[in-house]
Amino acid sequence: MHPPSLQLLRALRTSISPKGAKLAIPFCANLNRFQSPIAATFASPHRSNSSSNGSTHIRPTRMVSRAHPSKPRTHDRGPPSKEDTQTDFAALNVLGNIPTPTTAVDACLDTGFHLDNGVKITGGDGVMLVGGEAFTWRPWMSKKDGTKNSMINAKGQFEVDEQVWGILDLVWPRPDLLILGMGASIFPLSPETRKHINSLGIRVEVLDTRNAAAQFNLLATERGVSEIAAAMIPIGWKGR
Repeated sequence: MHPPSLQLLRALRTSISPKGAKLAIPFCANLNRFQSPIAATFASPHRSNSSSNGSTHIRPTRMVSRAHPSKPRTHDRGPPSKEDTQTDFAALNVLGNIPTPTTAVDACLDTGFHLDNGVKITGGDGVMLVGGEAFTWRPWMSKKDGTKNSMINAKGQFEVDEQVWGILDLVWPRPDLLILGMGASIFPLSPETRKHINSLGIRVEVLDTRNAAAQFNLLATERGVSEIAAAMIPIGWKGR
């Protein structure tokens, strides 16, 4: 709606009574207050500013962002709920009722291992766990000097002879995964050693001995000792 022109105001002033004219002029002058905001927004530039006839430009209202709630000062969740529909997270342990294998590693020592079946491997010997059986493992004896440091080649890689893995070649069915624990630290596996293990149809995962024992206990419980094997050196061996 456009404001009334001056000619229209003069015509209204002459056509009405003097008493009504005093009310008509302010009424017509205030018509601009009822101007549509849409019309004011799309009005031409020469009409958007204040003019001599008293029209006022309607400016958009600034949006004020909503204040965020303050952070809680305490982590107290109130009294415990008495509902019967609470979730028992202990019951979500799907492996809780499955017994661990007898060859699970109970403790890793600097000079050996303790297994859940009571077997103790001492004297600095390693252990190989295959098919639910435990074997003493000395991979360094395949080298000429017979020292543990000889298992690390000139490139800093863990490399042993093929005869070290003879048990894996005899068992059937062969395990799907071999977890290799390399003592207190981790060394890269040489391409020749990895290629020989893979040629038996076995995947290999390299970890330090502590993590290798924990990984074997978990996977052997979940998948069975026929699927998971482990070969670990005591944590007292740190390599070069």
